Amino acid sequence: MVLGLDTCLSSCSVAVLDGERVVASAREVMARGHQERLAPMAQSVMAEAGLAFDRLERIAVTVGPGSFTGLRVGIAFAKGLALALALPAVGIGTLEALAAEAAFGKEGGLVFPAIDARRGQLYLQAFEDGRALMAPDALTAETAAARVAEISQGRPFTLVGSGAALLADLAPGARVIPAEGADARHVARLAAARAPAPLKPLYLRAPDAKLPA
Repeated sequence: MVLGLDTCLSSCSVAVLDGERVVASAREVMARGHQERLAPMAQSVMAEAGLAFDRLERIAVTVGPGSFTGLRVGIAFAKGLALALALPAVGIGTLEALAAEAAFGKEGGLVFPAIDARRGQLYLQAFEDGRALMAPDALTAETAAARVAEISQGRPFTLVGSGAALLADLAPGARVIPAEGADARHVARLAAARAPAPLKPLYLRAPDAKLPA
C-alpha cells in the first residue's frame, strides 16, 4: 500500500495504490498554495480510500527537478509522515514520473519528458521503454532540441510535460502530451518497485533567490 505525492510543478497530486490498483487519487492544478493543500488532500484521499494512515506501507514523492518551493513542500511532508508512521520513503524523479505518463498510455517507446524551467531553459531527460538514456539536465530550448534529434535518430517519439509544447516547435513530428505536473499514481507505481533511500531534492541549477550582500 503506497501513498504517492507530487508538488514539484504547477499541480498538487496525491494517490493511494494497493499494488497496481489505484484505490483513490486527487489532483489539482495550482501555481502556488501546495503547502496549504497537500495535507488536507492526503487526508481526503485516504478517507475516500477508507484507509487509516497506519495501513500504508511506504511513502513516495517526487524530488525534482521542479519548483524549489514546491519540491521542498512535498519532500518535507513525505519525510514527516514517514517518520511519524515509521515507514520507508522513496524519492522519484519528476521527469521519470512524467515519462510514465506516456508509458501508461500504452505508447511507451522513446519518451522525452520536458519541463519549462523558465529563463529560456528546459529540464530534459530521455527514456526508452522505461529505461533512462540520459541524466536529467537543464538546457536551452535549442540545445534540448538538438539532444532530442541526436537520441531519436529519426525514430518516432513522445514529448510530455510543461515544456513539451515549447520543444515541439523545434522538434516537429512528435506526439505531445501536455502535463502541468506529475501524476501521483505513477509516482506510487514507480516507488513500489524501488528500494527506499534518503529523500534528497534534485536541483539542476542554482536558486533564483539571493542572500543580501
